[in-house]
This record gives sequence, C-alpha cells and structure tokens, in this order.
Amino acid sequence: MTSTTETSETALLAASARRGWIVVAAAFVVMFCGLGGLYAFPAFFNALQQDFSASRAALSWVFSGAVALYFAIGVVSGPLTDRLGARPVVLGGIALVGFSLMFAGMATSIAMVALAIGLGVGLGIGFSYVPAVSAVQRWFLVRRGFASGIAVSGIGLGTLIMPKVAEYLVTNVGWRGAYTILGLFVVLAGGAAALFVDNAPEKRGMAPDGKLLHGPLPSRHELPGMSLGETVRSSQFRIFYLASVLASVGLFIPFVHLTPSAQDRGVDPSTAVTLFALIGIGSTAGRFLIGGVADRMGRRRSLALMFLGLGLMMGWWIFASSAIGLAVFALVFGLCYGGYVALAPALLVDVFGPRNASGVIGVSYTAAALGSLLGPPLAGYAFDLTQSYTVPIAIAGVLGLLSALLVSLMPEPHPAA
Repeated sequence: MTSTTETSETALLAASARRGWIVVAAAFVVMFCGLGGLYAFPAFFNALQQDFSASRAALSWVFSGAVALYFAIGVVSGPLTDRLGARPVVLGGIALVGFSLMFAGMATSIAMVALAIGLGVGLGIGFSYVPAVSAVQRWFLVRRGFASGIAVSGIGLGTLIMPKVAEYLVTNVGWRGAYTILGLFVVLAGGAAALFVDNAPEKRGMAPDGKLLHGPLPSRHELPGMSLGETVRSSQFRIFYLASVLASVGLFIPFVHLTPSAQDRGVDPSTAVTLFALIGIGSTAGRFLIGGVADRMGRRRSLALMFLGLGLMMGWWIFASSAIGLAVFALVFGLCYGGYVALAPALLVDVFGPRNASGVIGVSYTAAALGSLLGPPLAGYAFDLTQSYTVPIAIAGVLGLLSALLVSLMPEPHPAA
C-alpha cells in the first residue's frame, strides 16, 4: 500500500513539474503570435506611408496606440484573470489579435489601419499578454526568473522572425495579403496555445516548482501576498512604477524608428528591416540568459542593470552611423529590453506575492503604457520638424539612466511562494 502511495505521489510530482513547463511553452507561443504580429509593423511602414501618404508621426501613433493600449488594458485583464482564470481571457485576446490583423489587410485609409492595429491588436494583446505572463509566475518560485524569461522570449523570437516573414509576404503578396496571412496564423497557432495556459496550480493540488500541496486546497485569498490596494499604496510599487514610466519613454522608439532611421543613414531597406530583427535576437538572448542569472544575482539588481543598459545604448544609437554600429545597438538594446521584460513580472511577484499576481502585473504595465504613448510619436514629430532623431533619443537615454537609479533604491526582495 505504501509503495502504491509513493508511486502515485511520484507520478503527481512529475505531472506538476511537467504542467508548469507546459504553461511556459503555451505562454511562449501566445506571445510569439500576438506581439510578433504587432512588431512586424516596421515591415509595413514604407508601404503604408506610400499608399496613404502618411507622415512618420501618424504611423508612430498607430504603433504607439497599440503598445499603450495593451499595457494599459492590463489593469482590466489582470484582475479579470485572477477572477475567471487565464485560459478564457487569453483565448479571447489572441483571437482578437488575429482577426484585427486580417481587418488591417482590408483597410482603405490610415484611420482604418489605426482602428485595426492601434485598437484591435492593442486590445487583443492586452487580454492575452498579461494573463499569460502572470500565469507563469504562479508555477515557479526558485526558478521564477528563468521560467519567466523563457516564456517572454516568445516576444523576442517573434520580433526576430515576424518582421522578416512580413517583409517577404509584402514583397510577394502585397501588404494587404501579408496582414491577412499573419492574422490567420495568429488565430490558429495562438488560439491552440491559449488552451494550455493555466494560472491556478493549486486547483490541481500542485504547488510551485513541481511540488505538491499538502493539506486543504487554498483559495486565492489564502495565498501569500499583499492585496492590490496595499500594493499600489506601497512605496516600493511607486518607485517601480515611476522607473517603468521613465524607461518606457525610450523603450519603444527603436520599434518604430530604427528601420527608417537606418535608411536615413544610407542603409538599404532590406538591411534596415534586418537591423530591427536583430533586436529580436538580442531580446531572445536576454530573456533566456538574464532570467537565470538574475535568479542567482538578485532580480532587483539585475533589473537596475537592464535599465542602465537601455539608457547607455540610446547614446550609442546617436553616434552609430553605419550598419555595423546600428547592428551593435540593436543587439545590446534587445538584450537589455529582453531582460527587462523577463525580470519585471518576476520581481513584482517576489515583492508583493502571488495572491494577486495578475492584477499587480496588470496595474504595473500601465506605466509602460504612459511611456510608450509618449516616446515614438514625439520622436516622429521631432523628425518631421527637424529631420533628426537626436533630441528625442538623447532625452530617452537620460530617462533610462534615471530609471536605473530608482530601481537601485529598492531593497532586494525575499520571494514568497
């Protein structure tokens, strides 16, 4: 009898460990599809600018609107996920991303593009990204940074692959056909992955890091951690929030302006799109490598270093005048960006506990919404007025350095299970 019980418990332990990594893999695919679909935007930049006679500032607003919305909507999707569970929220969100991309392919004006990408894709990512990334945090404690890094590396890989795929499709089937094909892919692949996203290991009798629960099944309110109200009122959250706003002002400027900026410096269009894809390579590496290192070094200290790197690389961008110099910028910037995306949700759960993980992460992402809404459009306006990106890039660099200083003031947390 004892042997049977031990065998059963061993099987459950294996299932618990396996289930956590299945959630990581599902979140990876959801983010690859959703964020990759949006970050393919630079491949459409020239075609949209020509077909609709749009300025760089106007196209910047399309992208920034989507980014700001998907971060801002986390304040709704996060608490909703804590109540309803991650799977239905992620499934609805990723479906909206796919159908919105297909709608973009039917646009007859820049306003319709803005409606499809800025509103539809932005909302869809907001209802899939935050629930997916927060679900991962619930399955891990000791390796939380590493698991989070693997999950969000889907964004990095999407940034690497989707722009080049979109470039190929735009060349061969036109930008309308390209958006239609990308949208269909997101619906099918992202929708299938969403079915495996799960943010409630305790309902399966499981605990973080492949362990089992012993004793009665806890409710969400019995999990360790602060309430959402207590979190928002805490000084640590306010420091983190301000640092995120400052860093995010410059964070998304390269996502819109690196490709046209490279072309302005004499780089041919295909190479310019490849330079943007290099952000994806750096980002993927950052998410895989930085999370594991931060688990040993300290996630707060590691995040401060990522913000420092973002600020310094903005200075590099100003003086990079060749494709090689811009490639170095893209790779290192991507590394720091990927590290930030991997570490931020893990650090928040370390500090404030898993009880309201989705809500805390969702509220914190409104900081990135504010920053992303400002950065790319203002950089576009600056270029339209002065034919130069120097001033907005320099400002973004200084703000990145300030964000690093703020995070360094936070105490190193002791993670709660």
